[in-house]
Amino acid sequence: MKKKILIPTDFSKNAWNALTYAADLFKHEECSFIVLNTYRTKGYNLGDLMVPEPGTPSYESAKTSSEKHMDKLVSMIEFRDTNPKHEYEIITKFGGLMEVMEAIIEQRDIELVVMGTKGASNSRGALFGTSTILAMEKLRNCPVMGVPLDVRVASLKEIVMPTGYKTHYKRKELSNLTAIANLQEANICVLYVNPDENLSKQQEANKELLAECLEDASFSFHHLSGVDATIGVRNFVESRDSDMVAIINRKHAFFGSVFTTPMIKELGMFSKVPLLVMHDLRN
Repeated sequence: MKKKILIPTDFSKNAWNALTYAADLFKHEECSFIVLNTYRTKGYNLGDLMVPEPGTPSYESAKTSSEKHMDKLVSMIEFRDTNPKHEYEIITKFGGLMEVMEAIIEQRDIELVVMGTKGASNSRGALFGTSTILAMEKLRNCPVMGVPLDVRVASLKEIVMPTGYKTHYKRKELSNLTAIANLQEANICVLYVNPDENLSKQQEANKELLAECLEDASFSFHHLSGVDATIGVRNFVESRDSDMVAIINRKHAFFGSVFTTPMIKELGMFSKVPLLVMHDLRN
């Protein structure tokens, strides 16, 4: 059964790199890549009562532009990816990106979203674009991987998973993480950053459950003390030249809310390594 991966594109370099990263990451796996571009007419907002109709000049202009860019992208894909294990499906659709993505994820049973960390319209100074942050926060029923512009896949040797052991885990919500680790023969480094090395009984129980959930993959436990959680993770990733960071986005997450502006500014490591955001299946 083919792995279904949704790749939204705005035809930027970052979006192209996310597509090629996904193709390289899963080069040994049967995959169906669904490449999506959404478009709107100029001046149209999602809250407007008057939705542009097919056939109107503004609608047809936006549609034609999207299709022309997608045709060019298809040519690039055909030139680059000749992997017989991979197939591509192209979708151009009118509407807001989040709404269209949510519908496709639900209708097509998408297993993973891979997207660039910044789009064509985002400022150079920002580590994450608006669309990427929204996807990581709002797409609760599918993991999202954000890929920085300059990241390439040679081989993954290490994936860092920061945790506070505050809640229990489910094997299903970690399935993409273990699958990627096994595919790349990478080790999952479970990282606990806290001044106190001693865990409560509940934290110990959660740690044991996490070990069970990761038992089909290579993993190791690590502890850092004396540093702030964000700085600790960044130092750990940089010092070990880790290849990816994976987190579960839940209400009581390790980073609090990873996606607040001050936190994003501090997480400079995500300009150098992909970020896999999984979701608490209980939310």
